[in-house]
Amino acid sequence: MAASNALAATLKSLHRPGKPLILANVYDILSARAVAALPSCKALATASYAVARANGTEDDDMDAQTNLRAALSIAKVAAEFKKPLTVDIQDAYGEQLEEVISALVKGGVHGVNLEDVNKDTQKFYPLDQAVERVKRTLKVAEELGVKDFVVNARCDVLVHGGQLSEVLERGKAYLAAGATSVFVWGGSKRGVSRDEVATMVKEFDGRLNVSLKLSPDALSAAQLSQIGVSRISIGPTLQFIAMDVYGKEAEKILTSAS
Repeated sequence: MAASNALAATLKSLHRPGKPLILANVYDILSARAVAALPSCKALATASYAVARANGTEDDDMDAQTNLRAALSIAKVAAEFKKPLTVDIQDAYGEQLEEVISALVKGGVHGVNLEDVNKDTQKFYPLDQAVERVKRTLKVAEELGVKDFVVNARCDVLVHGGQLSEVLERGKAYLAAGATSVFVWGGSKRGVSRDEVATMVKEFDGRLNVSLKLSPDALSAAQLSQIGVSRISIGPTLQFIAMDVYGKEAEKILTSAS
């Protein structure tokens, strides 16, 4: 596992406040190969929403086996291109956490997104349990020889209508438990404001992951970098764009003789 830990350490080192790791999230072998081949790609990352759609289901309905199957196939692409891979593993599927994380680490995965909402109940794990799940994840990886495994601890307080104060409390606890960064998602409608990003950057010492929106009024990657975040991701957005183009090009072909 020495080579795997070296890539995990590389992934961790790419989280630099003010010079963030930017991730173009993938969801299958083809999208992974397209992104991994880019010289600008420093690491691969999956998006569970996109993985679910690519496998004929929805994010809330996807089971561990479906996510693992996709992740491990993408891991082979990451290994081919010698780039680290972080996987959106939702909440690691309740009490399957050790089994799921073990499969990922053994399959060549170097980090995960770990959510603090129970996938089955859609309720928050109590803070002490959420913290313990971060520690359990890191323990599994360390026992398998990957001590630098990266946990991007996702906090969904804002998207569930909660307050920033709870985000800060939870985020600091996740970082103290060993998470490399905290991913705060405000949802597709609410989002996260500039002031909120700036506050979280200050409180988390820059160890913040935010989702990049491509709308004209949203904060750009350059602006987020200037504020001081250490990680920027895109979620399923590229899948939406790709399928839109796919449909339009198919329509041109199907109507070309009419």
